[in-house]
Amino acid sequence: MDYAAFLLSFDDRINRARFWWTGLTIVCWMLLLSALMFAVAGAFGIARNKSFGFSTDDIFGILDPVSLRSLSSADVLPLCFKAVGTPLFLWVYVAASIKRLHDRDKSAWWMVPFFLVPGLFNQFDDRLGDSYPVLFLSLIVSAVWLWGVIEIYFLRGTKGPNRFGPDPLAPLARRDTRPRWDQQSELEFVPHSAGPSPGPHVKRGA
Repeated sequence: MDYAAFLLSFDDRINRARFWWTGLTIVCWMLLLSALMFAVAGAFGIARNKSFGFSTDDIFGILDPVSLRSLSSADVLPLCFKAVGTPLFLWVYVAASIKRLHDRDKSAWWMVPFFLVPGLFNQFDDRLGDSYPVLFLSLIVSAVWLWGVIEIYFLRGTKGPNRFGPDPLAPLARRDTRPRWDQQSELEFVPHSAGPSPGPHVKRGA
């Protein structure tokens, strides 16, 4: 398997098991990068927050000027590590999610209602105020997000090939392990005899 293409490509389809395996890989990378950040901060005596982690809020927080202005000096080192890790983690997660949508015979555009809209709403909902329209909008966004989670994480893909590729759960074609016919070894060439050709002949002295 080409793991680089598997983790970074937006093409083809993957089943639920491979999607969950990709999520576990991302979590391991997050833990490794978090440990490295704490090790660097401890080695150089750099001030840091007690908690550190990666989440989709880091992506949508970039679009929020208020969040950027609230950064302190203790946030500088974590921000540097997040600037390296978050784009990679997000790319791998989105690539895997799109391949799962392909497995469900859905295009990548479904990431907009399933991922982008809920993320933006969660980032700015505390500034929308309390009102019935905002509550109604929150319920719709939550319902669509839950629908996306069920589609991507739990539902089986379409059986057989679809417009995005073959079924990842289809059994592989069995290889023909029989030895190939070797013409040179199967044919036997008999050398031409120099004696008289077979057939009736006259015996001398008769």
